[in-house]
Formats: sequence, C-alpha cells, structure tokens
Amino acid sequence: MTSLKREPVTEHKGRKRTRYELDNYGIDAAATVYWNLNRPELCEEITRRGEAIFSDHGALIVDTGEHTGRAAKDKAIVREPSSEEKVWWGEVNKEFSQSRFNALKDRMMAHTRGRDLFVQDTYAGADPRYRLPVRIITELAWHSLFARTMFINADEGKTSEMHQPEFTVINLPSFHADPQRDGTRSPTFILVDFSQRLVLIGGTSYAGETKKSVFTILNYLLPQRDVMSMHCSANVGEAGDVAVFFGLSGTGKTTLSADPERRLIGDDEHGWSHDGVFNFEGGCYAKVIRLSAEAEPDIYRTTRMFATVLENVVYDPETRALNLDDASKTENTRAAYPLEYIPNIQPEGYAGHPRNIIMLTADAFGVLPPVARLSPEQAMYHFLSGYTAKIAGTEKGLGKEPEATFSTCFGAPFMVLHPGVYADLLGRRMAEHNSDCWLVNTGWSGGPYGVGQRMKIAHTRAMIRTILSGTLAQVETRPDPVFGVGVPLSCPGVPPEVLQPRNTWADKEAYDRQARDLARRFNENFKKYSDGVSEAIRAVAPKAD
Repeated sequence: MTSLKREPVTEHKGRKRTRYELDNYGIDAAATVYWNLNRPELCEEITRRGEAIFSDHGALIVDTGEHTGRAAKDKAIVREPSSEEKVWWGEVNKEFSQSRFNALKDRMMAHTRGRDLFVQDTYAGADPRYRLPVRIITELAWHSLFARTMFINADEGKTSEMHQPEFTVINLPSFHADPQRDGTRSPTFILVDFSQRLVLIGGTSYAGETKKSVFTILNYLLPQRDVMSMHCSANVGEAGDVAVFFGLSGTGKTTLSADPERRLIGDDEHGWSHDGVFNFEGGCYAKVIRLSAEAEPDIYRTTRMFATVLENVVYDPETRALNLDDASKTENTRAAYPLEYIPNIQPEGYAGHPRNIIMLTADAFGVLPPVARLSPEQAMYHFLSGYTAKIAGTEKGLGKEPEATFSTCFGAPFMVLHPGVYADLLGRRMAEHNSDCWLVNTGWSGGPYGVGQRMKIAHTRAMIRTILSGTLAQVETRPDPVFGVGVPLSCPGVPPEVLQPRNTWADKEAYDRQARDLARRFNENFKKYSDGVSEAIRAVAPKAD
C-alpha cells in the first residue's frame, strides 16, 4: 500500500487579527507563523534563537553583520503602468522590471518553506485620516521587534479589529539574489512594486531597510493626497508652537528634537496636512555613537531600558556594559526604542502647523554659518539643494571621512516623485501658515573636517532655543557675503565670533577659497532644478565669484 505524502502544516501562534492570509503572497508552507507577538514575547524568541544578547540593563544587542547601514545602491522600483509616469526615474529611483520582480518573488516565497516567520500587522501615520495599514513579514524575531517598535500598533485591547494590509514588506536576510539571473546589482536587494503594494528585501540584516521602505511608500502616496511628506523630526511647545527639523542622518534631527522643555511628536518622518503635522512612526531610531548622559540625557536613558534594540553597539563580554564611544564596528550604531521611552511626547502623535522650520546641515567644509534666517526663496533653494555631509557608516561603502553631498528635500533616497512636487507643497504650506525658516549648521567650525572642530552641541542647542522662543527672529541679521543668508549679529549663549564662520578660521584666505568652492558646488547641483523654479529662487543662489 502506497502512502500519500502530506504537505507540511503551518502552525500559527500569537494574535492573528486578519483575514488576509499569507498564501496571498505565495507563502503556503512555513513552519510556524508568529502573529503580532508583543515585546516580552519577542524578547523571549530572540534570545531563545540566539539572535541577540541582553545588555546589563535589559536592552537587546544585535549585530547586523556585513551591512551596518543602508544599501542605497541596491534599492530599485518596479517600472509598471500605474506608477511609471509619476516616479522621478534616475540614479536614486532606479527601475526594475516587473517580470524579474515576479520571478524573484516566486523564488523568495519558496525560500520560506519550512521556516519560521514573524508577522506584525501595524500602521504608518499617527493621524487616523492618513494612516496606512502595513504588514511586516520577517524571518528574524528581532526584525519583528524592530517593526513593532518603529511602527504604530493598534490598541491590543481591541481584539475584534481586523487588519487589512494595504502594503506589505517581506524581509528575508538569508535569501540572496543571483545578480546574473535576477538583474540585481548585488545579492542584496530592496525592491518596491507599487502595483502589487509589496516590498521585497533580501541579503541584508540591517533593519533600517524596512523602516525606510515604508517611508518611501508614504512619500509616493501622501503627496497625491495633498499631504507634504517630510524627512524631519518635530516637537511642540506648551503654547502649541510646532517646530520641524529637516536633515539627513547624523545632522541632529533626533538629538535636537528630544528637548525636555518640549513634547516630541517624532524623530524622523512626518506628514504636513491641512490640519497640521503628524508622525509616521511609533518609535525612534537614533544614532548612539559617543552618546552621553550629559549632552543627550533622554536618548541616553533609552539605551538602558528593557527591549531597546541596539545595533552594532560594542559591549563588555563579561559585564555586558555598553561602550557607546567604540566605533570599531561602525559609526552608525543605532538604538530603536518606543516613543513612550522619551519622557515628553505628544501622545496623539500629531499637532498643529509649524511656526519654525529648521533645516539642519553638517557642513564638512566648515564655511556655512551656524545659524541663519532664510527668506521664502532661500528656503525653497536650500530645500531643493539639501546640502549636508553623509556621516561615515550611514550607508555601505562610505569611508571614514564625511562625504559632501546634495540630497534634495533632505531625503533624496526616499523621494519617489519629482522634487518639485515636495517643494511646491512645502512652499504652499509655509505661505499659508506664515512659517519662519532657518538654516542651522551642526557641522564644522574653524576649518574643514580634519582641521576644524564639530560645532559644540551646547551652542547649537542655544541657537535652537532662541529660535523657538521667537527671540532670534527679532535680532538684526547681516547677509553672508557668499551664501546670502541672514546671519544674526548675536545669539544668547553663543560667542559672537562663532556666528561668523570666517572669524573662526585662522587662515581667512583659505576660508574664502573654501566658501567659493562650496558655492560653485551649490550652483552646479542646482542646474537640474533651475528650469522648474522661479527667477526669484534662482536669484538667491550663492555667489561663487
């Protein structure tokens, strides 16, 4: 008598609050699927599987292996009819064929056979009017904890709520692409298909890929609903005055928005609708290299709290004590923690319209003023330019020194539509709500990187406090001779000579050469936008001669 071979039966554990099954993706033979495990349950699974160890204070320490930052060059978007006319194709938004995506997806789903999977049915967007149901499927338990930490979870008491994902991220680090067969740049891939509402990630354990993939999705969807999507942190004062902080990783968004005198709305990604600003996330993802209790007490405290996820942080193998000053693994050490770990938060995740917009830059040349007021035209120019320096370790392939770059909208890797779409939304919102705009340089003073010193955080905090109090807006400004921005003649808590960058350089002629060089870089970069902006915006370009 011949026995029939039975297909393996998938076991389901946890809290399954959905009717949308995994077989919709082609996942039909996983071993065990863990649905929506909470923080303690995930910690148990993580340690049982040897994915992490506990620090001496109960944080989870993970090692992301080869990838200690985003693999930006391995990200692509599927070219398909529903989105191809909207996507700003080019070096950032690289195209990928639909047929190859489907073939890779089939092989990737076959890879899940016999494997345990973790599912988090979450949301992106604190404002219920704009929130997006997102499902995160991972093979690593700590990636599931990361997703539960970073995104917004429905009230666990509402067990009757059914989750219908509108987008899904499937992240399998153990699955590697075959570049020759699959058409990827390397074995690592981050692929977005707007028609199938699906993101596939493989070949990397860096959890930030999941977070930024969801941000990419929102940057595509929300502007089409007349909502400005922003790579920024945001907080609000007792008087309801909102401030937003634009800037790339390493410029100080998280640090400067975590202010004990103001309530944190969020540290990285927000929308600005006709009703105000709202957070996309439910957690924070902060750089922790050389973090100190004195300079950044709120963020430092989270590194010593239960279930904070610490990526690539060095520790003592016997005591499990953290060494946040050790960058031997990477400069891009990270902590992922829930928003409620910060004492002063805006619990709803949204507030009113910004009174102040602060554009942060880490100027590696050391020539931009530490603080300057921008006219509306200058605000648009600097928003489209997005000048900063990529800090070592935030992306794979960067060296030890910062690399000067222009990242439009202060987040080019995540902006799917033409930059003009985001710039137009920002300009309209600023005009509607009479928002002031400031450029704050958290980079170098007294010389370029390697000669000068990083701007003192105490000085930067003093500038931010004076901006938010409304005091700096009353101070007389003087146009910078090269960049034209309005440099305040004084600022409480900041030595006057620091406010004028040329005064901090021993070699004034070297400063002049460096400033003109950076001005030329600005002008060369802006050529790609000049045809689509007004003459008034083109007229505020830095003077290179």
